[in-house]
Order: sequence, then structure tokens, then C-alpha cells
Amino acid sequence: MATFLYKLGRLAFRRRHFVALIWVALLTLAGVGAASAPPAGNSSFSIPGTEAQKAFDLLEQRFPGASADGATARVVFKAPSGEKMTDADNKATVQKTVDELADGSEVASVADPYTGNAVSKDGTIAYASVKYDVSGMELEESTKDALEDAAQQARDAGLTVEVGGDALQAVPETGATEVIGIAVAAVVLVITFGSLVAAGLPLLTALIGVGIGVSSITALASALELGSTTSILAMMIGLAVGIDYALFIVSRYRAELAEGREREEAAGRAVGTAGSAVVFAGLTVVIALVGLAVVNIPMLTKMGVAAAGTVAIAVLIALTMIPALLGYAGRRVKPAGAKGRLLGRSRKGEPKPDRPAGPPKANLGTRWASFVVRRPLAVLLLGVIGLGAAAVPAASLELGLPDDGSQPTSTTQRRAYDLLSEGFGPGFNGPLMVVVDAKGSDAPKDAFTDVEKQIKDLDGVVAVTPPAPNKGGDTATITVIPDSKPSSVQTEDLVHAIRDAGGDVEAKTGAETLVTGSTAMNIDVSEKLNDALVPYLVLVVGLAFLLLIVVFRSILVPLKAALGFLLSVMAALGAVVAVFQWGWLSGLMGVEETGPVMSMMPIFMVGVVFGLAMDYEVFLVTRMREAFVHGEKPHQAVVTGFKHGARVVTAAAVIMMAVFAGFIGSSESMVKMIGFGLAIAVFFDAFVVRMAIVPAVLALLGKKAWWLPKWLDRALPNVDVEGEGLRTAGERGSDPDEDRELVRA
Repeated sequence: MATFLYKLGRLAFRRRHFVALIWVALLTLAGVGAASAPPAGNSSFSIPGTEAQKAFDLLEQRFPGASADGATARVVFKAPSGEKMTDADNKATVQKTVDELADGSEVASVADPYTGNAVSKDGTIAYASVKYDVSGMELEESTKDALEDAAQQARDAGLTVEVGGDALQAVPETGATEVIGIAVAAVVLVITFGSLVAAGLPLLTALIGVGIGVSSITALASALELGSTTSILAMMIGLAVGIDYALFIVSRYRAELAEGREREEAAGRAVGTAGSAVVFAGLTVVIALVGLAVVNIPMLTKMGVAAAGTVAIAVLIALTMIPALLGYAGRRVKPAGAKGRLLGRSRKGEPKPDRPAGPPKANLGTRWASFVVRRPLAVLLLGVIGLGAAAVPAASLELGLPDDGSQPTSTTQRRAYDLLSEGFGPGFNGPLMVVVDAKGSDAPKDAFTDVEKQIKDLDGVVAVTPPAPNKGGDTATITVIPDSKPSSVQTEDLVHAIRDAGGDVEAKTGAETLVTGSTAMNIDVSEKLNDALVPYLVLVVGLAFLLLIVVFRSILVPLKAALGFLLSVMAALGAVVAVFQWGWLSGLMGVEETGPVMSMMPIFMVGVVFGLAMDYEVFLVTRMREAFVHGEKPHQAVVTGFKHGARVVTAAAVIMMAVFAGFIGSSESMVKMIGFGLAIAVFFDAFVVRMAIVPAVLALLGKKAWWLPKWLDRALPNVDVEGEGLRTAGERGSDPDEDRELVRA
């Protein structure tokens, strides 16, 4: 591995014009494809294997032309103080609005509030339901404008009017904080390298990689039904790992220059050593993201594969374009320890006066590692207890999917949600649709009646509509209004109670009862994600564990890496619960409404954080193994690893945190939550697990940390991540076989 990458790095350095041309051509091609691609259509949210999805599919078969997946809107009217919606003037205004809405070319139907029993008991609130032929993402802008214009005209007439539903669904915006995150990354890079040129290389390559990845996703969005969130998450992860991977290689290049090597040789060795770590770190991220397919939720699978593709591009760019750009930069990229004009030279370019002769001062990483290896048990206990305390809120984790009730109060969707709750009860915003399939029943009408009666007798039910059969008379729908809000535990219990009652009816009549609707779909998604979490953990952690055994040629080091990851991800979930569910610091994070944590959050965090955590593990610990293989004692190898890697890993972690935190400003609650969760997870993993717990455990284990059974050592391929194959005989100072025996000892 190291030898191949060494040759690749030297080739890219020499043929830099060709390499740069290839990547610029790919960026141009992806950009043209994105610009000429049709706009993304409906990103269908199907959940195979769930009862809600089965009922949804049945509705499309038995009620053809009903546009089961069409967009909906609820135009909610509230009368001025002291008036009723049944007053003549208000009634005329509503009727005019309904007539205007019905004229739309994409409108399937509009329900009049006064003929559809859609006026509250106190007469102050009414609503008109609008059904469209196409989904919310496919609606023409003219249709959305017509909906907003009709609502505005009713407002001008004196009514309070708000619009709920998905008809006004907007593409999420990330906000200016994303740019701030990139700016922070730039500042950290300048401080780390002391040079604008060296700092600019990781930023440039990361932006090119993200540009290619996101443009490709945009170009394929329509054909593959990729939602807007997919490109945002790919951008988030691609930027973070792209900067980090390039940072690792540029740092190693400067270290090789400091040892007196020629620039082409330094580039080759940087790619051969740090590049090997980048390859395996990238592989762990790709495994974690592609592994999301195990959950069997198409939307989540597409998000994972798209983000994994962006990570793969980041790895390839780091291995090829970075050495090419280093060739262009020439002497403007200084050796490690040498300061450029920005931080270390006078304006005339003359070096600052040398300090008095003496031993060089140990850097912060060396001093910290020396402290940890002297007090490993105390550091280990402090780190574990701290992360355990942060993880405590995770015990109260409640899962759900966002609805209009989780929108900011500044949106019309949220205000419509609140008006409907005020006029008709909290459960009105999450009606349950019960589908009765009586095709196998001898008496379909009796089956419909039995189901209606069973549901009315259940606790927590406010209203049940009469069965509405299809033309064939073998299937009927029943709408159930709970007395609790959609995201509550009571509503979830009601869904299960209806399904249990349906089982009794099926045993008696042969008719199958299914519960669907957005609320039931959300409940089924949460349960499906919970059921998939353990198999996903076993798959991803298991594969990465095997990969790390090959990288580190050790059993205990990969085991320690996996356990440390579990600590950091649990602590991060605890922080997410504290902010988004309990409301701690919610104002600072821009969280206007607390509630259940998004159902996808735990499994998504497990996948992404595991991959990112292994970045730091691989880069930091490979330097320790490199020192150990080259003859240093275990404790000294830990200190050496920190001497060369702590500054870079710290900078990489701060950059990744800044990039993720930049997405907290997104208008999409899902992106906001993921941005915060990943940022805090990187903080816990990089600064507590990798910087404290890892050296403490390695110090306690000593030589045992690098133990590997001889039979397994012979069976495993030698990937040479530490670059032993690149060392000359003089650099080794010993026989390579002796070094291998040292590791086995």
C-alpha cells in the first residue's frame, strides 16, 4: 500500500499539469451536468416492510386517481375578535377563497368548510382542505403563488389566515453560518501552517471535491429521486473530511521536508505514509455510510451512498491533487518548523534572530502525552466519567419525525398547526387513516361497521368518520382523530391499539385492518430504525474492526477504538437530547420548538461519527505504531505519536467542528440537528477519547497493545501503513525482520 501510494504521489507531483487538468475537467463536467439536469422531482419517502406503507400501496391500487401521494394544504381561517366564521361577511370571504383555489390547474379538489363540517364548535375557526394532483416538490411555482395570493386576499378582508400542509414545502436553506464555518477552517489552517499558500491547499481541494460531489448529486437528483437534504449532507461531510485528509498529507509533506528530503521525494513519502492513513480512514467512513442500506429505508440509503461517494472523491483528490498542487507551490510551502513571511519573517524576508542555543522546547502535544503516560489511570477515569455524565440525558431519548408542529413559529405552517389545535384539538393535526381490506370477507359492509365500532370504543379517540368504500366495495377508509398531538406517546399507543383491534376483526370477518397516514408512517419509521440499530452497529463496527486489525496489526487497539467510539456517540446523543428535547441552550442554537429527537438521528450519528472518529484514530495511532515498529518503547511511542500528530489532529477536529456547526443555521430541522450532533460528537471523540482516553489506555497496556497472534499475523496482508517499505537500509538501522519480531514480542 505505502509503496503504491508513494509512486502515485511522485507521479502526481511530476505530472501535475495533467492531474490538475483531469480534476478541473471533472468539475466542469459535473457542473455542466448539474446546470442542464431537470429539476428534482418527488423524493418519495417509502418505507418497505411497514404496515403504513402497505396501506398506502393498497390505497393506490383500490382508489385509482385519488392522488394518494399528492400535496395537500389546509387553509385555516380565524374570525376577528367578537365575530364568528358563520357570519355572512366572513362566510362570503371564505367562499370566494375556495372558488379561487378550485380554479388551479393542479388542484384535484377543494373541500368547503361549511359543507364538510370543518368549522370549530365555537364558530371562530374554519379550514378548507385542498388536494393537488402532484406532490409538494412537483408543484409549479404559479400554483404555490395562487395559494398564497388567495390566503392574502382573505387576510385583506379582515380574517386571520394561515396555510398548513406540504403544498408550500420549501427547499431548506443552510444560512450564512455555513460560510462562517469555512472561514473558521481557513483561520485554523493558517495558524497551523503559518502560510497562506499551505493553508489554501486543503481548502481548495476540499471545495473542488465537494463541487464535483454535489454537482453530480444535483445532476442525478431527478433520475434517482434525491431530495435536497441529500446534497446538503454530502456537502457537510465532504467539506469536513476533504479538508482533514488534505491537512494530514500537507502536514506530513512539511515534516518530510524538515528531514531534508527533496520536494518530489517528500510528496511521495507524504502520500505513502499519511496517504495510507487517509485511505483507511476514508474506507471506514464509506463503510459506515454505505452500511445505512441495512436499514432498508430508500431515502436513508440514497443519503448514505451519495455522502459516501463525496468522501471517496475527497480521498482521491487528497492522494493526487494535493501532491500536484504541492508541485505548483514549490518553495512557498515551508518545512515543518520553518515559518513563512506571514508568521515568522520580517517584511524584508529576513529571518528573525535565532534563540540562544539549547535543547528545543517540547511542543504541547509532547507535554500532554508525557503527562498522560505518567497518570494514565486518572486520565482514563476522568474521561470515562465525563462522557458518562454527558450521556445521561440519552436515557430519556424520545424519537419521532418532524411535522408542522416542529416548525419555527414564524412560519405559516406552524401558525396553521396552532390554529387547528386551538379550534379542533391537538390530535386534529395528526389524523389516522384506517384502511379496511375486505376483499377476503364474505360480508364487507359488516366488516367496515365492526372496525368503526371497535375504534370508537378505544380510549384516546375524539372522532371517527363513517367508512368510505371504494367503487368495488371491497375496501374502505376510516379517518380517526386522536385526542393527543401527533408526536405524543399517547398517539403511538392508539395506533397500536387500533391495529390490535383490527386483528380481532380479521379473525371474525376475514377483513384486514391497516393504519396509515403521516402520523402512523412516522411511528413505523421510528420503530424500524430502532430495530435496525443493533444489526447496523454489528455490521459497521464489525467490518471496521476487521479493517483496523489489518491497519494496526493488533487486536486490542481496534477494540479500544470501537469502545471509545461508543462512549463519544452516546455522549453526543445525550447532548442532542439536552438541547433539542429538553431545551437546554435551545435559544443559542436557534431551536424554536423542542420535541422528540428525529428518528434517523441515532442511526445516522452512529454511521457518520464512527467513520469520522476512525479518521483521528488511524492518523494518530499509525504514528504511534510507526514509532513502535521503528524501535521505540511503548510509552515513548505514544509521546512520539502525539509529538507529530496532536497538532494536526487538533486542527482537523476544530475544522470539522466548525464545518458541521455551520449547518446549525439551516432552516431544515433535520440538518440543524445533524449539524449540532456531529459537531459535538467530534468534540467528544477528538478531544476526550482520542486525546485522553486513547493514550491512557495504550500507556496502561504497554507492549500488549500491539499483540497479535502469530497465526493471524501470517494470515493478514501486510498493507504497510507506517511506510516501513519506504525506508532505506540506513534509515532502518536494523533488519526489517527484527522490527517485525519486535512487534510480535
